[in-house]
Amino acid sequence: MSTVPRENPLWQRLLGMAERRLPALTRLRAKETLPITLHRRRIYVMPTRFGVVFAAMLFTMLLGALNYNNNAAVLLTCLIGGSAFLSMFTGFRTLDGLGLQAIHAASCFAGETLAVQVQFAGGGRLRRALRLDHPGGSRLFRLPAGSDGRLQLDILTERRGRYVLPRLRLWTEFPLGLFWIWSYLHPEFSVVIYPKPELRGPELPDNARHGGGQPQRRDGDDFSSLRAYRPSDPPRLIAWKASARHDSLLVREHEQAPTREVVLDWGGLEHLEREARISRLTRWVCLAEIQRRPYELRLPNRRLGPALGAAHRHTCLSELAIL
Repeated sequence: MSTVPRENPLWQRLLGMAERRLPALTRLRAKETLPITLHRRRIYVMPTRFGVVFAAMLFTMLLGALNYNNNAAVLLTCLIGGSAFLSMFTGFRTLDGLGLQAIHAASCFAGETLAVQVQFAGGGRLRRALRLDHPGGSRLFRLPAGSDGRLQLDILTERRGRYVLPRLRLWTEFPLGLFWIWSYLHPEFSVVIYPKPELRGPELPDNARHGGGQPQRRDGDDFSSLRAYRPSDPPRLIAWKASARHDSLLVREHEQAPTREVVLDWGGLEHLEREARISRLTRWVCLAEIQRRPYELRLPNRRLGPALGAAHRHTCLSELAIL
């Protein structure tokens, strides 16, 4: 099938002029809250190049039929023209009532591919040959009748910070490729892109301090007490001799000294440029999580922690991303 030259500079100028002139197209540049449902006032139809050639052919057939007073040729031309009109109506119904329900995406590091999950609701109508244009390319999909559909958009990220999803274009040329039917989706959605960590750099700084709190349990050979067995305990921790004396399963417990917290200080990296500081701190946050060492991140206007875990990691990396 032939397609409309959407990347043609002349076409882009004409489309921009139409968007400036028509309030409906201009309105669709504003952010929209989810869910978004398409209706007849925001669906647009234009003939493709193949559709224009097809219309010229029908017009030529009509002139020849009328010139030779051939009723059969006139009837054939009208039947073909009616089929073309029905194809436009079918394509319009493919988009009409389609809803964008939800968007989900997990943060990633700059330079990686951001996976955006988009959920559509097709209603009670089968929708074929739908295309969604996004910054990473174009996706072809279909929605079964009476069910929702999930679509993954792979977008390559370049810079750290808050990534705002741009306007998306949903279109189809179904069923005959004679008409290009499209609409715009501009959902209000953003996600944090973490800074790119330093690939090769020093290990965690040697400024650890003893953390407070009670001793923590760990696996080892020195045990301080016995407790009752729980189904989640591994068999290797069962104290068989003590269990035989007490007629019940007992498990060995052990202790470790209080954990040593590490301080990740922005001010201690004055010899590095701004982006290099951010990359190194990002590396250290990831290393501290891998080594399971509680850490405190000290930024120019904020201190985070000391803590450990996915929530603390996300908070620290997000602050570095928007720094």
